[in-house]
Amino acid sequence: MADLFPAGDPTDADQALAARLALAEQEERPLRVKLGIDPTGSNIHLGHSILFRKLRAFQDAGHTAVLIIGDFTARIGDPTGKSATRVQLSKEQVAANASTYLRQLGQDQPKDTALLDFETPGRLEVRYNSEWLEGMDLPAVIGLLGTGTVGQMLAKDDFSKRYGSGTPIALHEFLYPLLQGYDSVAVNADVELGGTDQKFNVAMGRDLQRHFDKGTQFGLLLPILVGLDGVQKMSKSLGNVVGLDEDPLSMYSKLEKVGDAAINDYLMLLTDLDLATLPENPREKQKAMALAVTASRHGLEAAQKAQVDAATLVGGAGDADAEVPEATLATVNFPAKAFYLLSAVGICASSSEARRQIKGGAARLDGEKITDPNQEFASAAELEGKVLQLGKKTFRRLTA
Repeated sequence: MADLFPAGDPTDADQALAARLALAEQEERPLRVKLGIDPTGSNIHLGHSILFRKLRAFQDAGHTAVLIIGDFTARIGDPTGKSATRVQLSKEQVAANASTYLRQLGQDQPKDTALLDFETPGRLEVRYNSEWLEGMDLPAVIGLLGTGTVGQMLAKDDFSKRYGSGTPIALHEFLYPLLQGYDSVAVNADVELGGTDQKFNVAMGRDLQRHFDKGTQFGLLLPILVGLDGVQKMSKSLGNVVGLDEDPLSMYSKLEKVGDAAINDYLMLLTDLDLATLPENPREKQKAMALAVTASRHGLEAAQKAQVDAATLVGGAGDADAEVPEATLATVNFPAKAFYLLSAVGICASSSEARRQIKGGAARLDGEKITDPNQEFASAAELEGKVLQLGKKTFRRLTA
């Protein structure tokens, strides 16, 4: 936990979470713990999973997780952390993304392997905020706008920077924190989870609950996970992510290369391992963390197999028994040069990137380094079954 607010009088259920928990126990009711997600993309990564792990902890303690799919607010886009107005998504795009999010969180899966518990009655409510926002008429919107001020909005760090630099701020962006805050009113939230960059939005929810004479929520903020680069937060746009949907080998291979400075954070935020019981050796910690995180998504047996396969493949052997994700050669035009092959099977984003990677010594075929970007392969039969490797994190078995 990075922050919990308010944290006032320990006997007041509106000022101390411990007192709210005690009161809820006396009243024999679970707390309602809100987490809102805007389905603006199609994939969830490990950075997002920190919040869902905490939400699951509340579920396992007997409380009700209220997962809000921001199908309405996603059409505006959260301005937090953005240096420009976001592109607005269509209703259809948002619906498609929401469906993939729920699948990745564990919908229709056993609770022991799912990130959230979708099975136990009373432990999860999935709500779509279009339910209460889409029908809001203009007088209601004006009333909502009347609860905040321009000064408040410009105090928000992202808006302040954009205003100071002369970067345009669209008026509809000011609506986002208010609509997101109104979600807390609509679902009677006791607690709202968020990253440290969401404090403004979470506090807005508390203010609006007070305005509408509702019980006020607590804000429980969690640290933001540093990406694989060890510098910036995990973000798909920065290419430093591990996706929840990644295969065991790719997940394990990426995680066991996390920098020494970030290992303890990954262990604390992504696993249930006791740091005091782990070896001091950073390399052994890396492997323990990578194994635990991969096992949490794919099961221990698959994680252990990925660990063995990664060691074999990185060691330079194209093990025929290794479980490596496949890449088809069906769309490759032969004869094919090495740089084209890497981009055609999707292991590199472009031919120019493929050239750079080959020249930098990062590309291997069945453990043998590819040194010439123009090395030519005559046919798919020459490559079928071989493992194409990029660095120490990415492997693909080529199939015809």
